[in-house]
Amino acid sequence: MDERTNESGRPVKPVYGPEDLAAGLDERVGQPGEYPYTRGVYATMYTSRPWTMRQYAGFGNAKESNARYHHLLRAGSHGLSVAFDLPTQMGMDSDAALASGEVGKVGVAIDSVDDMRVLFDDIPLGEVSVSMTINAPAALLLLLYQLVAEEQGVPGERLTGTVQNDVLKEYIARGTYIYPPAESLRLVTDTFAYCHAELPRWNTISISGYHMAEAGATPAQEIAFTLANGVQYVRAALDAGLAVDDFAPRLAFFFVARTTLLEEVAKFRAARRIWARIMREEFGAQNPKSLMLRFHTQTAGVQLTAQQPEVNLVRVAVQALGAVLGGTQSLHTNSYDEAIALPTEKAARLAVRTQQVLAYESDVTATVDPFAGSYAIEAMTDDLEAAALDLMARVEELGGAVHAIEAGFQKTEIERAAYEIALSIDEGSRVIVGVNRFVVDDDERYQPLRVDPTLEAAQRERLATLRAERDAGAVEEALAEVRKAAEGTDNVLYPMKEALRARATVGEVCDTLRGVWGVYQPTERF
Repeated sequence: MDERTNESGRPVKPVYGPEDLAAGLDERVGQPGEYPYTRGVYATMYTSRPWTMRQYAGFGNAKESNARYHHLLRAGSHGLSVAFDLPTQMGMDSDAALASGEVGKVGVAIDSVDDMRVLFDDIPLGEVSVSMTINAPAALLLLLYQLVAEEQGVPGERLTGTVQNDVLKEYIARGTYIYPPAESLRLVTDTFAYCHAELPRWNTISISGYHMAEAGATPAQEIAFTLANGVQYVRAALDAGLAVDDFAPRLAFFFVARTTLLEEVAKFRAARRIWARIMREEFGAQNPKSLMLRFHTQTAGVQLTAQQPEVNLVRVAVQALGAVLGGTQSLHTNSYDEAIALPTEKAARLAVRTQQVLAYESDVTATVDPFAGSYAIEAMTDDLEAAALDLMARVEELGGAVHAIEAGFQKTEIERAAYEIALSIDEGSRVIVGVNRFVVDDDERYQPLRVDPTLEAAQRERLATLRAERDAGAVEEALAEVRKAAEGTDNVLYPMKEALRARATVGEVCDTLRGVWGVYQPTERF
């Protein structure tokens, strides 16, 4: 029999027993809600309440996305997760030359506080937890959200949610960066400080392995490079004068859940254990919440197939089960049609129903960490921990995450792994149902959701109206204050908020920062 390996390239034994467990298992595993949090960050986990069911959505203009959010909330979603279009992610307005053809295509177009107001119309921001998948201009979108909440009469201390704000992974795997790493880190740490003072319940960053996994990272690479980025953010915040226990409790993480259920469960358990040890031993954190790796999970978009798309319903269910058994705090389940186009309403509702079946019809919420003590899971957890620590040590040898990024280390490692995956699929050694095995000749026709082609022109008209109506002098004065803060050492979020309140656009504020900080130019040096 050929030896099987897992996604990280480690051998998987056909039978595990007590001889596969290293000494000191009780100390490495601990109890749920106790250091080192291998078994979960909370003592009761889902026995008291299920995870947050947070569906990722956004397309077209703010009005269309608002309608989808109301649909998801009616379907039983506990929280919202906002997808922004590419121009917004790059800090460009919808009427920018480079935005042509991309407005509203992969998310919602948000140019100003006017759009954000429409996006959350009739949604009580003091009651709904909102996550925003935005990175380089994350501080801007968070401030727009806060301004709209204030208009609703909701103070900052009541707002709950997460802003992704993880720009380091953009240099590694995604590419929606704007500024050079040092300036990007300053914006991140200014956001930490601002939220500590103004939005104390807000998760200031979601340090993301998901996008690395989508680019081809193995589970070991995913947690290693994500946690290495986390270490870099903590160091940057400490260098900026923040106290570790003032910001670390609001750090959050974001991982993928693949169909390889056992390895994914082990991955989540290993990641919690590594992070707890780093925060206690390297950074001296005293608050238990500073040691807890809390994370959101999304099922693996890269594993969805356009062929026989209904099979994706099964894939997503298996992936979601792995995330739950691994102890996630919140979960997004992909829609079965996402390999073809933006999800239809029916597909999005089925994605929510998948989570509800797990939460309310299965027994996985009846007990905490049901795989604890499994010979296979405990051995895989130890193995993944060792593999991840080895990769993290290599990042440290290069001087930390930023220097390793500049050397191209993480990107090169992920690309190598992605190539090996693609090769194994082409050769047939990795089975993809409906793609290289169990293929049908004639798939049923599927009618995808399409974005209104007139949307871009309408969004440009909204911008023209905004610029005609607003006080141009007030905008210029506010942007001058942003420029002054960027040139100095003051927290840039306070003047940015005032500029946005004056109806400056996302692109105008980002252009002001570009004028001071410049734009990152990647190099290939590893």
